[in-house]
Amino acid sequence: MTSYEEAEAQISELDLLSSMFPSEEEFSVTDQLALAELRDYTERRVAAVAPTFQIQFTLTVKLGEADTAQHVLSLHCSYPPHYPNVPPEIVVRSPSLVRSQQAQLNSDLNAHLRSSCTGDVCILSATEWVQDNAGTYLNTAPPADNQQGVAAVSEDAIFTRLWIYSHHIYNKHKRKYILEWSKELGLSGFSMPGKPGIVCVEGAHEPCEEFWSRIRKLTWKRILIRHREDVPLSSGSQMEIQKLRKFPALEEKAFDVHGNRGNHMDLGQLYQFLQERGCAEVFPMYFGIEGR
Repeated sequence: MTSYEEAEAQISELDLLSSMFPSEEEFSVTDQLALAELRDYTERRVAAVAPTFQIQFTLTVKLGEADTAQHVLSLHCSYPPHYPNVPPEIVVRSPSLVRSQQAQLNSDLNAHLRSSCTGDVCILSATEWVQDNAGTYLNTAPPADNQQGVAAVSEDAIFTRLWIYSHHIYNKHKRKYILEWSKELGLSGFSMPGKPGIVCVEGAHEPCEEFWSRIRKLTWKRILIRHREDVPLSSGSQMEIQKLRKFPALEEKAFDVHGNRGNHMDLGQLYQFLQERGCAEVFPMYFGIEGR
C-alpha cells in the first residue's frame, strides 16, 4: 500500500510534469479517478484511505526541433505501489521503431530504471535518457525483411492486456458488441456484465486499442481503462502472443448472480477466477480491497 510520503512524491512529480508538458497531447493521465484519489489522500493524510489504484499516464516527446521533429516517441508510464522507492514501469512506443529496435530500447530502458531510478522521482530523468539514447536505436538498420510496414510492425511488437471498468453493463447490444468485436479482432479475455461491469481483453497491441476505441464510443454512464499491461515482444509472432495469453477466447462470465435486480456478482468467486489465471493483483485495483 502506498505510504503518505510516496503519494506526496507522486503528486509533486505529476504536478511538475503537468507544468512542463501543458498540452494534453504531450501529457495525459489515463484514469482521472485514480489521480483524484491520490490527491485526496495527500491533502487529507489522516482521514483519507490510502489509494488503491495505480497512476498511469502517457508522455509524448519529439526528437529534434519541434517544427522539424521527424520522430515521435510515447512513454507509457505507471507508478507501481511504493514508487519512488521502486522503479516506475515505462514502455516506449514509436512508429519510427521496428520490432527489434523497440524491444531493445525498452530492454535497455528497464535496465537503466533498475540501476538508477530508486529512492527519488525519476520520470523526467528517464524521459531525458530516452531522448538522449533513442537515436542509437533509430540509427540501427533493421533486417531487410523488416523494411516494409514499419508502423504496423512496431505496434505488433507489444502484447497488451486491458482491464476495463464500467459503472454497469446491462444492455444486450453492448454485450453482443463486446463478444463480436473481440472475436473479430482476435482478442481473448472475459466480460462480466452487471454492476459494476468488467471487461478484460488481451492480444496484440493494435487490435486491443481498436477494441477500446470502439467500446468507448458507445454510450456509457462511466467507462475507463482501470489498468493496462504492455509487454514488449521479441518476435511478435502469434506463438509468442499465445504464450502470454491468460484467457481463452472472450466469453461472458457470471459469478452467483444476486441482488434485487439480479445485477450483482459474487466478488469472492470473481477473485478466485482471477487467482486461477494469475491475475489476482488486479482485484484491489477495481474494488479497493484485497480479495479473498
